[in-house]
Amino acid sequence: MNSKNIRLLVIVGIVAILGFWGCNSFNGLVRNDEGVKKAWGDVQAQYQRRADLIPGLIKTVQEAAKNERAILENVTKARAGIVDAKNQIANATTPAQLEAANRTVNSALTIAVEAYPQVRSTEAFLKFQDDLTGTENRITQARTDYNTAVQRFNISVRSFPGNIIAGMAGFKSKEEFSSKPGAENAPDYDKIWNK
Repeated sequence: MNSKNIRLLVIVGIVAILGFWGCNSFNGLVRNDEGVKKAWGDVQAQYQRRADLIPGLIKTVQEAAKNERAILENVTKARAGIVDAKNQIANATTPAQLEAANRTVNSALTIAVEAYPQVRSTEAFLKFQDDLTGTENRITQARTDYNTAVQRFNISVRSFPGNIIAGMAGFKSKEEFSSKPGAENAPDYDKIWNK
């Protein structure tokens, strides 16, 4: 082999190595960019989950509270009926009056016994709170995963020699989630609740 062929082989080898390196770097950037897009989609999905979940939960809690209000009104009426029945019993002078008073007591007791087991608004509020907490935790995790994907991508875009391929291919650093200014301070609950 002559020296001209050796030089040509070395040049072809260097071009091939640079080509493989460039393709590998580009493909790594694409993988990381797609990872960021997937993580962003996950964040959006969790925000959408919250947007879909909360109105339904609020409606459930409102309906449970309405139901409880009706039950408590019925129980209050039943108690009033028992008080009336006591007065009727005390003032009864005939068996028919006494039996009518007894029917009033039985009716009031039936309403009270049937109504109390259906009081579920406290459970609905607790479930609402659990679901909301779970949703907020999912959002936090999705945002954390997104920030991790962005960090991985930004490192590949900014690191040498990947930054050369990133610049030629138009890949730019992406923005992470960050806290709002003042988030390090605890909220003033007096101001929040006394508006």
